[in-house]
Amino acid sequence: MATPHDRPPAVLAVATAVVGALVALVLGLLTFGVQATVHPADVPLAVAVGPDAPPQLKAVADKLAGTGSAEVSWRVTTPDEGRELLRSQDVYGVLELAPGAATVVLSGAVNPSGTQVAQQVLGGVAQGAGLPAKVVTLDPASAAGRTAPLAASALLWIGGLVAGAAFTVLAGRRVVGLGARLLGASLAAVLAVAVVAGFFALWDSNLPLDAGVLGYLALVAVAFALLQTGLLRLLGLRAMAVLGPLYLMAPAVAGQVPELLNPAYRVVLWSWTPFRFSTEGLRALLQNGTLDSAQVWVFVGIAVAGLLLLVLPAKKAQPDPADRVVDVRVDQADRLPGAQHQRTA
Repeated sequence: MATPHDRPPAVLAVATAVVGALVALVLGLLTFGVQATVHPADVPLAVAVGPDAPPQLKAVADKLAGTGSAEVSWRVTTPDEGRELLRSQDVYGVLELAPGAATVVLSGAVNPSGTQVAQQVLGGVAQGAGLPAKVVTLDPASAAGRTAPLAASALLWIGGLVAGAAFTVLAGRRVVGLGARLLGASLAAVLAVAVVAGFFALWDSNLPLDAGVLGYLALVAVAFALLQTGLLRLLGLRAMAVLGPLYLMAPAVAGQVPELLNPAYRVVLWSWTPFRFSTEGLRALLQNGTLDSAQVWVFVGIAVAGLLLLVLPAKKAQPDPADRVVDVRVDQADRLPGAQHQRTA
């Protein structure tokens, strides 16, 4: 059977060039393509007027909400309800109207990309209405607070991935039991959480590291590690072809709110990537937001799937040719050079 070393150099040059182009194509689609096609569509915003507001303000709010726009989706609410919607990330910004003034209300619990768009749109609306606007941010996030949720998700993934890949390489063809694999995944998760918690303390000592935050980090880390360990057990290092690109696309997809993504990316990538759940769930915990139940149950499901992959029967490894016993018959042994020499003597 021909090996790559038997191929002409020209064929190898063409093949490797094609492989490089395919890798660049995939990476471009999964990373830079997401960022290059960002455009707002149906960004959820709210306009709020108090119950005692004059009819003119209510009319302005209703008119604004009825304005047709493909970029923004409006809803009319009260100031208190609007701020609750912000904390639950149902809207990305609230424009509170008062006689002769307006307030743009934002929240640190909202993805920074959504906050940026909301501030631009709401500020422009207030300016267009001739109202002086001030900006109020609920639970403001520091630079570290804005970076930490996505960074933690990526670091927890890469920590478990490198540990699982190294375990697969070092274990080689040896039969490894379930207990050893669970031990490796658990230790990788614990150490990854320790690394992330250390970074949080280093970046901003005001970031909360309470039981809720650490528990959520542990849940995400264990789910990631179990899934990676299960796939590596069944597929070996070939699983890296799936697990590696997932890490590369995490910042591009999870770093954006879905309303800014191209519809194709929203369906094909954002709709299922686990990084968006971990990023937004952790952001809510760090910034006094509301943790959605899906942001917990997704990782419970991933952990269960990883456990199932660990207990599924795997394909038995073929014995190494050097370890096989060669059956030599008597008539074959008689034809060996040593036997012929002895018979001649």
